[in-house]
Amino acid sequence: MLGPALLIIAGLVTLTIGAGFLVRGSTSAALRFGVSPLVVGLTVVAFGTGSPEFVVSLTAAFEGNSGIALGNIIGSNISNIALILGIAALIRPLAVKADILRREMPVLVAASALLWLFVYDGEMSRVDGGILVFGAIVYTILIYWLSRQKVKREVLEEFEEAVETTGKNPIVDGLMIFGGLALLILGANVLLNGSVTIAKSFGISDVVIGLTVIAIGTSLPELATSAVAAYRNEPDIAFGNAIGSNILNILAVLGLTAVIRPFSTEGVSTLDLGAMMVSVAFLFLMLGRRYILDRIEATILLLCYFAYLYTLLR
Repeated sequence: MLGPALLIIAGLVTLTIGAGFLVRGSTSAALRFGVSPLVVGLTVVAFGTGSPEFVVSLTAAFEGNSGIALGNIIGSNISNIALILGIAALIRPLAVKADILRREMPVLVAASALLWLFVYDGEMSRVDGGILVFGAIVYTILIYWLSRQKVKREVLEEFEEAVETTGKNPIVDGLMIFGGLALLILGANVLLNGSVTIAKSFGISDVVIGLTVIAIGTSLPELATSAVAAYRNEPDIAFGNAIGSNILNILAVLGLTAVIRPFSTEGVSTLDLGAMMVSVAFLFLMLGRRYILDRIEATILLLCYFAYLYTLLR
């Protein structure tokens, strides 16, 4: 059993390093093309930190592990809110200042509801995936348009300071992007091999493995980004990374996966979908009009998350 456990650890480490390379390379390339740091922070970084979910879900779908493919996305979205934002707000309460981020919450609610609708017919088809991908394109255009409107100077400065680049030339950017992708593919295969072996040994379903071990593992880049941002008193970065990743997980990651390889949604329970929707609604209510996530609310989120994990694994 030590072998599969080491494979899981090695896969997660490789995925995290690969995501880091991809984020830095693609961020630097986007800035070279004149994309604003605000747009980069809300889209490029969010998709880059969510790249492990995409590669793992796509690889799982191709290998016939549809439970892992879908469980990974749902589990990651739950952990991004309840675990990652919970930890970030414990480090420092998150007082969101950017209006553009406040407008993302209704988008997340709509995307989550759309996912629930598509899951209920038993299959993620290419048509479902196409609709989600179209939504991802509309979302990206919306973010770009909103970023062109009047934005608070303190918010712009926060993103300008937080967005990291390679500081090198385009060749280095390209090498980091392709190197990151290679590490992501390698890490995904290693992680899946170890996870499937563990699941079979303990009689755990692929969905549960996807919702727990893999979902938490592939969310490590988001955790690192949001925790560091909270420590640096950059609440918009912490919040924007988690919420943006959740939106792109559904619209872009799941959408592209279904377009490339349609898969069954059997095995995902009402509890799992309900936990995802409740976490979104709970966050929406906690933020209220103040758009502040304090330590008490963070503690509630974390307790709810651990209660959900206990229900899954008991």
